[in-house]
Amino acid sequence: MGFHWHPPEDEILRLKLLLRPDFAALDDYCQCCVLVQFEGKKCDGGCRLNHRFRAGIAPPPSRFANPGNEIQLGSDLMGDYAVAAPPLVSLPAPPGKSFPVRRIFCVALNYKDHAREMGGNPETDPPFFFMKPAGAIVQNGGTMAYPPGTHDLQHEVELVVAMNMGGRNIPPEKANDLVFGYAVGLDMTKRDVQTELKKKGRPWEMAKAFDFSAPCSAIALKTRTGAIAKGKMECRVNGQLRQSGDLDGMIWGVPQIIHYLSQQVEIAPGDLIFTGTPAGVGPVVKGDKIEATIAGLAPLSIEIG
Repeated sequence: MGFHWHPPEDEILRLKLLLRPDFAALDDYCQCCVLVQFEGKKCDGGCRLNHRFRAGIAPPPSRFANPGNEIQLGSDLMGDYAVAAPPLVSLPAPPGKSFPVRRIFCVALNYKDHAREMGGNPETDPPFFFMKPAGAIVQNGGTMAYPPGTHDLQHEVELVVAMNMGGRNIPPEKANDLVFGYAVGLDMTKRDVQTELKKKGRPWEMAKAFDFSAPCSAIALKTRTGAIAKGKMECRVNGQLRQSGDLDGMIWGVPQIIHYLSQQVEIAPGDLIFTGTPAGVGPVVKGDKIEATIAGLAPLSIEIG
């Protein structure tokens, strides 16, 4: 028999504030799966705890919380599994509770100058999507271990969009309404591996989706920043400027990214979208300190260990 978890009222309130800070009524949420009730859709009462994870929602951390801002799930909450359930990764989202990371989508070649430096033609080759696992997140101020299997690890500074709600076939004019907030991210890349994979026409996963390949800052709430469409972005290594651009240089802006992505998958609360990088990407080595900045957001700083 499946485990049916009924969250206490204060947990419902926490999740309500996390998902939709502008909602005032607890009635907007199902008290079983805590999913937002919208467009007339209602929970049928048959939800299970794993339904909450598909929605990107975590159970209360209780004694499973650890200093890495992750929630380590215990078998007593998850029911009978053959192995221990994986941790749910989250990012700080002050002044509220942490944001649970469901999936990480990334946009490739979304700045013309970067597309050209990678040997592409932005006039004929439109941007496209790839993914990273949620476990690739490195918290702000952390140390990223230099990954095995590469001699050319490179930085790519990006605006990260955190999704509050989702759906399929989202119109561009509605997309910003579904955004929870924004962060500064680094799409760390094994460039030598990527180059070889591209030559052979193979997928990029081993060049992009490796462990700790997605450092990310805390999320700034859109209710405080407003919709972000422009602003200076920079990346420095050991204080030396490497990348400098502006968000208005995107080929696809944030509403278009959400629109095109929602035609491929159903976007959900907890999804992150890395929106692409400007020109100037370059190598880093052990001991390097990377600082990535975007106007209006707190900077992201990591060290390569």
